[in-house]
Amino acid sequence: MAKKNTSSGQVRIISGQWRSRKLPIHDLEGLRPTTDRVRETLFNWIASDIRGARVLDCFAGSGALSLETLSRYAEFATMIELQKNAANQLKQNLATLQCQNAEVINGDSLNVLAKGTQHGFDIVFIDPPFRKELATKAIELLMAQQWLNNNALIYVETESELATLPVPASWVPLKEKQAGQVIYRLYQYQTTITSAQ
Repeated sequence: MAKKNTSSGQVRIISGQWRSRKLPIHDLEGLRPTTDRVRETLFNWIASDIRGARVLDCFAGSGALSLETLSRYAEFATMIELQKNAANQLKQNLATLQCQNAEVINGDSLNVLAKGTQHGFDIVFIDPPFRKELATKAIELLMAQQWLNNNALIYVETESELATLPVPASWVPLKEKQAGQVIYRLYQYQTTITSAQ
């Protein structure tokens, strides 16, 4: 089906306090919101871990992933987005939802990650523009700058041809699925790995 030539689209929140709310998103180059089908699978995987979690959305785009966690009572979400129009739309959508427990950082994700953080995160989304090797670089920076709390869940969505994703030994693979041109994986960061694994 051909994509409509419109200046904006919509993202739908699946569940939680804002269930079925539709929010506008800008139709910008490289902006590729995670499909409802993939999001439903992802949130089935992590549903029991969201409430009270600190969430980091490394390539926020439409904000679909982090907004879904906030709808399901995550404690706080940090969204990093390079494109100014998309970042401004995220801020507007948070205001529409009267959501105070989130921040939008308009900047290059790799530069932001390289600066480190004072607070670790429990759930991290890595869903970058495809075919730019951004996922691998983000993974390296998350580890080098200690962004992850112990037992943090990390979701990585990449192009399907990236069959093997180099991750640290401390990232235990939990789930992996493919949907069309997308492969998506869930890991858990464990500072202590037993020899049996």
